[in-house]
Amino acid sequence: MSGSGKLIKLCHGAVPQTQRRLATSISALTSRTVKQAPTAAKGSTSFQAIQEERREQAERSVLISCPAKINENKFLDELTKHGTIDKHFFYNSFGTYAVVEFSSRESIASLKESTNIPAVQHEAAVPFKSRLLSLKQTGSGSHPTPNFQEQSPPSINDLIKLLSEQDSIDEQLQSLTKALELSDENISLRFLVCSLLRDIAGAYFPECIIRPFGSTVNSFGKLGCDLDMFLDLDDIYASNQKTGSGLSLEYQVKRGASERVVTQSILSVIGECVDKFGPGCVGVQKILQARCPLVRFAHQPSGFPCDLTANNRVAMKSSELLFLYGTLDPRVRQLVFSVRCWARVHTITSSIPGAWITNFSLTVMVLFFLQQRSPAILPTLDQLKQLAGPSDKCVIEGNDCTIVSDVSKITMQNNTDTLLKLLQEFFEFYGNFPFKKSSINIRKGKEEIKPETSPLYIQNPFEITLNISKNVNATQLERFVVLCRESAWLLQQGEVLNRSSEQTADSVPAWGFAALLLPSVSSGAGVKSRRKKKLEPASSRIKNLLDSLKIKGGDTAAKKGSANHRR
Repeated sequence: MSGSGKLIKLCHGAVPQTQRRLATSISALTSRTVKQAPTAAKGSTSFQAIQEERREQAERSVLISCPAKINENKFLDELTKHGTIDKHFFYNSFGTYAVVEFSSRESIASLKESTNIPAVQHEAAVPFKSRLLSLKQTGSGSHPTPNFQEQSPPSINDLIKLLSEQDSIDEQLQSLTKALELSDENISLRFLVCSLLRDIAGAYFPECIIRPFGSTVNSFGKLGCDLDMFLDLDDIYASNQKTGSGLSLEYQVKRGASERVVTQSILSVIGECVDKFGPGCVGVQKILQARCPLVRFAHQPSGFPCDLTANNRVAMKSSELLFLYGTLDPRVRQLVFSVRCWARVHTITSSIPGAWITNFSLTVMVLFFLQQRSPAILPTLDQLKQLAGPSDKCVIEGNDCTIVSDVSKITMQNNTDTLLKLLQEFFEFYGNFPFKKSSINIRKGKEEIKPETSPLYIQNPFEITLNISKNVNATQLERFVVLCRESAWLLQQGEVLNRSSEQTADSVPAWGFAALLLPSVSSGAGVKSRRKKKLEPASSRIKNLLDSLKIKGGDTAAKKGSANHRR
């Protein structure tokens, strides 16, 4: 069961806020599902084409702060004076806001001509005419409340309730993905924020583009995630020199000691402009000494925490790679969303920098596991490179980042594993993975001897000399392994694996994947509320689990992977 019918079922029994978010997203999600299926099957729309379409739409859009009680019809009537509106939506973030996309950029110019710089008495206004506007409304009256798009994920308690009402674990993982994934509106808002910032940077570099990367575009983004973006200056550096006359012109430019110094200087100036002149941009921090210099701030009108870097093309290529993997099989995204949700609930991952496993590392671990299936669900990165055509050739800073862009060239193997089986064997696989000696490498799709002593070694897909999990310490890795073993054991138990009949109109006991999100999992106590017999200590249960896995005669995912490597 999927699509709008599935979401209607999800809405039943949810708290009002979650009901509204899920119900109002039905049409958008259904539309997005229909649009994505041909892309995966035929490869008709490339990653680059999707990004360019989104960026062009953002340049035809405005973000408007509205009164709390806005008359939607009157609002639209006023704006259509400037041109045809393709789409619009309202949301709440420190007030009521509307995103309006016009059919033509000329409409933006017309709208700006009718907009005033506000008059203030005790302070001066910076006269920067951005596409972030405020609507003033005179008079009062009773107006229908617009339909607001929710920009935040459901709480963990609401999520557990929604999952517990499903009929199978496969349905749980599918519905979890629908509930957490970025909506079409949220993605549009993210591209609009990038476009608004580009208006600031364009004062210095008219041909620059600010591009989102990471979770916003890689198809694994969760509602509420950060907005990562980079200042793309490549079009400025592109040469249009014509030969034949023996003469050529060059711009006179300032020169820096290194590319890093130039990047730091550019970000410092752009960061200062964002801080002083960017409406809605607060808490600006210029973190220029980091390995990848960045400007960090919060965009208050959208509610997004933002990180701006410069010319981060390798990160964009990694986003394209994840997007490609996410389109090949729907189980990829569903398993990634579920594992990442499980990891965040049990503090395996964190939004605070530290020794935790990152979402990117965890996603690569899921991809690597899916490459180990028999038959494999995902191709290796080397196989994607072999399928690439001449136009796909891509070398960034000496790193070969070539991958196929035409999905129709990829032949998928016939693997019919259920999501339940994949989830169970993911936990078994990493609960028994030889982390002390082996590394994870999705380019080769097999374990390799670790080139360094870091507790967890995951090779960067494109910068192959780097370990993307170098920050993870032994304690955090051990927590991950123990939780994998505990979760694998729980999924073998009948009372967890099957939906309980002890439900009432107001309550459905957590079961299946929902049970794995309970605090008792990380404490090693199991699910006491649904267990009548006394549990063995966690260490004993884990030992028994490992023994049972060995008895299976090498049929576990980990042993399958090892056998494949030996072949």
